[in-house]
Amino acid sequence: MDRLQSSARLMIVSDLDHTMVDHHDTENSSLLRFNALWEASYRHDSLLVFSTGRSPTLYKQLRKEKPMITPDITIMSVGTEITYGKSMVPDDGWVQVLNQKWDKNIVIEEASKFPELTPQAETEQRAHKVSFYVKKDKAKQVTEALSKILEQRGLDVKIIYSGGVDLDILAQGAGKGQALAYLLKKFETEGKLPGNTLVCGDSGNDAELFSIPGVYGVMVSNAQEELLQWHAENAKDNPKILHASERCASGIIQAIGHFKLGPNLSPRDVSDIVREQNDENASPGHEIVRFSILNEKWRRAEIENSELLISGLQAATHPSAVFIHPSGADHNIKEYINIWRKLYGDKKGKQFRTWVDNVLATQISSDTWLVKFDKWELNGEERHGCVISSILRKDTNWFTLMHVHQTWLEQSGQNEWIF
Repeated sequence: MDRLQSSARLMIVSDLDHTMVDHHDTENSSLLRFNALWEASYRHDSLLVFSTGRSPTLYKQLRKEKPMITPDITIMSVGTEITYGKSMVPDDGWVQVLNQKWDKNIVIEEASKFPELTPQAETEQRAHKVSFYVKKDKAKQVTEALSKILEQRGLDVKIIYSGGVDLDILAQGAGKGQALAYLLKKFETEGKLPGNTLVCGDSGNDAELFSIPGVYGVMVSNAQEELLQWHAENAKDNPKILHASERCASGIIQAIGHFKLGPNLSPRDVSDIVREQNDENASPGHEIVRFSILNEKWRRAEIENSELLISGLQAATHPSAVFIHPSGADHNIKEYINIWRKLYGDKKGKQFRTWVDNVLATQISSDTWLVKFDKWELNGEERHGCVISSILRKDTNWFTLMHVHQTWLEQSGQNEWIF
């Protein structure tokens, strides 16, 4: 959260499953479109928040399964846990808020008396959340009865039913909405209230997000009945809430454009990624994203095998520029481009994807930037990645590559790695 010295231009708060992440999209196309847009146009001055019902265990599992970028803030376990940054540092102040009128042992004791409830996995039972499965036709009856009993026991709880099967019992102060309200109050106290906030969801446990005053909201096209019903009953006349016509992350991009919150053309949607290299308005971050996509399309043979492209890359590379491979070997970059050109189409027809994460550009002189980022490649089930430091110099309408240094990311598969 301290990454930005002033207020975020935009803060996106998004659910994960079936909102940011489309489990029916085997190519992860919409997620990769969003990733590219965020890293190119928003990472430098905006905040990304993932708000998920998943526990930390299942959240980390999803990150291994899908090409996800790193959020600035992670809200997990249906708003009962807030962490910051890549290291996921917990917010102790939020824990103190949730401890009021909450006793997990009493919740478990009373819930166990309902045969309709089946406990979820132990990883999903958290300090301020107890989770069960329940059939849809029993959910309302169980919720009402259990709420009364827990109130009689002196507890102040919230029961949320979502996904047609999940029943979560939370501390009353918890929930995705309250967690977001807590963050916004914290930002306001620090004088860093975001310029705009866009919340994104698809199911019942996302409804609270749309109730926060002043935020924009998008229900993705594949939103579940329970969220659409909540909208019809509570917010159908709110012009700040959109029911997108596109699924998942594509619906989020659609909402950015609909509400005019900032750029909404993903670099992955640019028709001619090759010619785009002469864009005089390009930023260092945008250039890094563009080359990552160019590399993917070259190896998947989705662009023309063109001498013009190779010449352009050579021209955008300083004659003495050095590329230090993760193995420690160093190469002249112009010479290494000739190695890369031979890889044209080597991933054609395969599930090969590349993406960059945590792009941070620091201007070190009037025309030169140090750009640090993580670069990932997914080849079928295998993924590997590097931490990259590169130096770019702006020359009129394009950037010149001066230096590249790569080191393996921890826990990265260290097999094939080209550029």
